[in-house]
Amino acid sequence: MPEMEVVPLDLPVHVRKTGSGEPLVLLHGFGASRFTWRYWVEELSRRHTLYLVDLRGFGEATPKRLQECGPLDLASDVHRLVLALDLQRLTLVGHSLGGGVALLTALSLLEAGEGARLSRLVCVSGVAYAQGLPPFVDRLTRPHWAVLLGLVPAAWLIRHVLRSIVYDPSRVAAEQVEGYARPLRTWQARRALAVCARQLVPPDLDRLVARYPQVEAPTLLLWGRQDPVVPLSVGERLARELPRARLVVLERCGHLPAEEHPGDSLRVMRTFLEEPLDPAR
Repeated sequence: MPEMEVVPLDLPVHVRKTGSGEPLVLLHGFGASRFTWRYWVEELSRRHTLYLVDLRGFGEATPKRLQECGPLDLASDVHRLVLALDLQRLTLVGHSLGGGVALLTALSLLEAGEGARLSRLVCVSGVAYAQGLPPFVDRLTRPHWAVLLGLVPAAWLIRHVLRSIVYDPSRVAAEQVEGYARPLRTWQARRALAVCARQLVPPDLDRLVARYPQVEAPTLLLWGRQDPVVPLSVGERLARELPRARLVVLERCGHLPAEEHPGDSLRVMRTFLEEPLDPAR
């Protein structure tokens, strides 16, 4: 990835910045980090200022103590980041848990009267509705499993998880495993995973879901046809409920479109970003 500067913020997130142009804030999924976006960064940074966020409890934002890290807490962090940096004409991009956080941040900005800051929304295999937890995450919610997983080598754990969520397990590479495993080699990071796993479902999810149609920003929904974590039916429902959403489905693709099909997913992303916005907005 190109050179990045750390953005100093008095917030429980870690942010790196690169590129120039209208801002894109990129949010990773559960257990991940900014490493998720490595195939997109160089190309997108030619026309946009990228803010790659390690969300509270993940990547380089793992604190010594962590108590509150549910999706609403993470969305509050992103909302505060947008205001602290005074971002305008913003595109929020989120994968998996990050997709849900991006959607909740859009609602939070609207509620605060700051909705005009948001130009576009991109949800990549994003969580949005009540659903079963993936096996790995579900096990982390159980104290004895959390302890056991804390003893397993990070690379072994990540390789096992990655192979279970992509379309073609044989393509999981050593570099990919190492990129995700590196931040998870500390006790604090493993503990943060377990804490966050237990808070993944917002207590007022039904109320939040009912507000989704309020998000009128043009929205790209990017999904893998064979996603075993957040099924395509979630993207199809979002496409019906968000007023200006477009669903693009990648074939022979699981839960990681930006990594399983970096070229195709990047072309979809660039096309969406280059379309002119409605002047009325």
